[in-house]
Amino acid sequence: MTTTGFKRRRAEFQDLVYQNLRRVGSNTSDSGTVVPAGAQVGLGVRTAAIYRINEQGTLQQTSNSLDVAIQGNGYFQVTLPTGDTAYTRDGTFGLSPTGEIVTSAGYQVAPGLTIPANATSVTISATGLVQATLDGQTTPTTVGTMQLATFPNESGLDAQGDNLFLQSAASGNVVQGNPGSPGFGTVLQGFVEGSNVNVVTEVSNLITAQRAYEMNSRVITASDQMLSTLSQLR
Repeated sequence: MTTTGFKRRRAEFQDLVYQNLRRVGSNTSDSGTVVPAGAQVGLGVRTAAIYRINEQGTLQQTSNSLDVAIQGNGYFQVTLPTGDTAYTRDGTFGLSPTGEIVTSAGYQVAPGLTIPANATSVTISATGLVQATLDGQTTPTTVGTMQLATFPNESGLDAQGDNLFLQSAASGNVVQGNPGSPGFGTVLQGFVEGSNVNVVTEVSNLITAQRAYEMNSRVITASDQMLSTLSQLR
């Protein structure tokens, strides 16, 4: 609920195989009459998928000039120590010892922007333009432009932990662009995107699941008592 950029999940279930007590469509007489419905008993369910619901999270103001939130579609691109590119909605950024903009884990934020050591302030526009005001100067110096990435199927990204995702065969190929371009969201300096989990909704769902579990437990207990009574009959 308090994880930056976290997207809530929804579980999808599938039923398992069925036991046919009376097969549908089987013949009931020599004249060709058939069973219209039959009797099938299900043998349970299984988890088929857990989808990420990629709704916009609440924007939380931090007043940190290097914190950046995405409004709309897109992911920040992060260069891992292995050289691979990861993607994240977590815009909690800082500076490395050499002045590069990095994540909270120290990974470089693409395309590799370096803030001069004598910069007194940093501004990031809605379109991702990064400018630094140097000591003794009034005109900002352009450092570069942050880029975003989108995917045809965001739910297909491979979660790696640390708020990072990797491209997969299910996500489709990455599409890169500047913030504010068609199909891409904008960025907001001094904010981070909070989780899109609604605590009231989740607690209500938890209570519903708990009540259903209690009812099923009572059904099983009653069934056991009936079978026990039946086995004692003589």
